[in-house]
Amino acid sequence: MELILASTSKYRQELLSRLAYKFTAQAPLIDEDKEKDPSLSPKALAEKLAYLKAASLAGPGRVVIGGDQLVAFEGKILGKAHTPENAVRQLLSMQGKTHELITAICVFDGEKAIPYTDITRMHMKTLSQAQVERYVQLDMPTDCAGSYKIEKHGIMLFDKIESQDFTAIQGLPLIELSKILENLNL
Repeated sequence: MELILASTSKYRQELLSRLAYKFTAQAPLIDEDKEKDPSLSPKALAEKLAYLKAASLAGPGRVVIGGDQLVAFEGKILGKAHTPENAVRQLLSMQGKTHELITAICVFDGEKAIPYTDITRMHMKTLSQAQVERYVQLDMPTDCAGSYKIEKHGIMLFDKIESQDFTAIQGLPLIELSKILENLNL
């Protein structure tokens, strides 16, 4: 049985390697931007994208893991900042408030889909602009939804995190994923 991670994300590859399975990483065969439906809730969109990513590489003799992660804040989805200035803006807008980090995975065993979604509530400290700018300089989190890297210095931005699985914050809920893979006899 071939194990495939439908992702080119170095973060997800690093996480999956913690489970000590031999796997290959491949880019999913979907145009993610075309699949983003603004009528869907953030949770439904993350689940749809995880499903489509895994389904795009599914087939006999393959177990395929697809994943998607979104930051839901005040009814909107916050994407990747792409620039340090946008990262500072995003972080300042969230300071002193709670947002949800939605991490959806879908595992395809041949043609059978096994979905799972983790929702982590993140409460950010009240921060000054100087603190936020200093943080952005430290981690350059422009490639992360929500503009923080919790596994690095981003932990200092928060005063409370409510999570079932800390690894979900980084991109793959390893506790649940390991159960799914064990149930598939991998």
